[in-house]
Amino acid sequence: MTTETYDAIVVGSGISGGWAAKELTEKGLRVLQLERGKNVEHVKDYVNATEPPWAYPHRGGRTRDMERRYPVLKRDFPLNEKNLDWWASDEESPYTEVKRFDWYRGYHVGGRSLMWGRCSFRWSDFDYEANAREGLGTDWPIRYADMAPWYSYVERFAGIAGSHEGLPQLPDGEFQPAMPLNCAEALFKERLEKLYDGKRRLISSRTANLTQALTGRSACQYRDACWLGCPYGAYFSTQSSTLPAAMKTGRLTLKVFAIATEVLYDKDRRRATGVRVMDALTNAVTDYKAPIVFLCASTLNSTWLLLRSATDVWPGGLGSSSGELGHNLMDHHFRAGAEGRVEGLDDKDVFGRRPNPSYVPRYRNLFGDKRPYLRGFGYEGGAGRAGWSRAVAELGIGGVFKDSVAQPGPWTIGATAFGEMLPNHANMVALDETRKDKWGLPVLKIDCATGENERLMRQDMMADMAEMLNAAGMKNVRTFDEGYFPGMGIHEMGTARMGRDPKSSVLNAHNQVWDAPNVFVTDGACMASTACQNPSLSYMALTARAADHAVRELNRRNL
Repeated sequence: MTTETYDAIVVGSGISGGWAAKELTEKGLRVLQLERGKNVEHVKDYVNATEPPWAYPHRGGRTRDMERRYPVLKRDFPLNEKNLDWWASDEESPYTEVKRFDWYRGYHVGGRSLMWGRCSFRWSDFDYEANAREGLGTDWPIRYADMAPWYSYVERFAGIAGSHEGLPQLPDGEFQPAMPLNCAEALFKERLEKLYDGKRRLISSRTANLTQALTGRSACQYRDACWLGCPYGAYFSTQSSTLPAAMKTGRLTLKVFAIATEVLYDKDRRRATGVRVMDALTNAVTDYKAPIVFLCASTLNSTWLLLRSATDVWPGGLGSSSGELGHNLMDHHFRAGAEGRVEGLDDKDVFGRRPNPSYVPRYRNLFGDKRPYLRGFGYEGGAGRAGWSRAVAELGIGGVFKDSVAQPGPWTIGATAFGEMLPNHANMVALDETRKDKWGLPVLKIDCATGENERLMRQDMMADMAEMLNAAGMKNVRTFDEGYFPGMGIHEMGTARMGRDPKSSVLNAHNQVWDAPNVFVTDGACMASTACQNPSLSYMALTARAADHAVRELNRRNL
């Protein structure tokens, strides 16, 4: 076994790992970044970014062989031939479901920063104070005032487009100009704000797509093909943003096909000493040493690593002394809302392919509103006009039929809500020692389900949007609940939560493991609640904040 030494080790290269590498190298540290999958080079490896639909053997769809090899991925949209190799293999990396949990992972450089939806919202003190106010879970050890300067810092670098709304539940930020709503959305927005006196409003979702160029990155071309990689660098990803910045310092070493299997721990010093790594191609094992370790492997993989570490001291793993490691798994529940037809816009059509949705910020259980459930939801959706593809499933024939489908169809508008899922100790992950992955490593066993609070919320998620659409004059309004299982939101959070007390949390206010303060966890594992806003901007801000603290503590010789 060989050993190499660095100033810091970062496990993972997705949204959090990219930020950790950037911040630590720019502050002068020699950093090793470990990625368990292959490299994906910016632009060069976006092989399908400009491919037309007819260039794919199956027109971008899926095959029976793909469904056989990807039994989890086939449950939803990720299974398709356009970017299949950016999703982890269900055969190579299985997991055990005590209850259904849809776990969609990206094992390659950049991780899910290449495929994410890019909605970028700040959280407010309504979110950071909720657990303490309601006596649920553990109190966040931070508040909006702690996060605000870091939100600003990462927004400026990442490039977030959005509008200033003055909403206390959705704080404004450092924005580039917002992407414009289309005419049907603008009509709904105008009517909605009049009907509800501005308390419910439609905005263009704040998004990590540039509307103005930044250094080395062009403005968005409105292609709406972000999930294939952007050759223009117009959306934020590790490849377009944080990795080039880290590489520019000359202090980053990126190792691919490097599976972190254990955080090495010195029980006498109560500090981690490094990370043990298995080569994914040869199975060779190498120990890497460093005084700082950042775990950014994504929520469940970072917790998997902690569960396997320091078990000679704590049978439950590094960070388990509180009894909370692996517990309080959460996601955003969605796929419930309403839609309807827009009239009076037959002389207008959609121009371009805007890559972000419209958004209705949370309004429930705020400002005196009280519902039979806790927390709230926001809506993501949009309006559009049907085209020729609406005829694909029809049986019509003849010239009149062909002429009719050559014209634009009706305008429709709708949205699905994204609702907060409450922390629950019973929602958990653990190691399944009876089942191994391709590399002989134990897999995770996931036991997670929604509860009564989420069930009650989903009723409002449908009814409220139907109410707003009907009140705004939309026609043929219908509600929908397409069903939801945890994980489908791809916003998994929790299992190594932050807190104020080592007896009830895994991490402190700076994302340090209480049991090993030189180990930082800054991906979704650290979250103590989910809010209803997309979490990625908070991961960025938490990571930048933790890296700043880590370097200052290292210089003070406290780590």
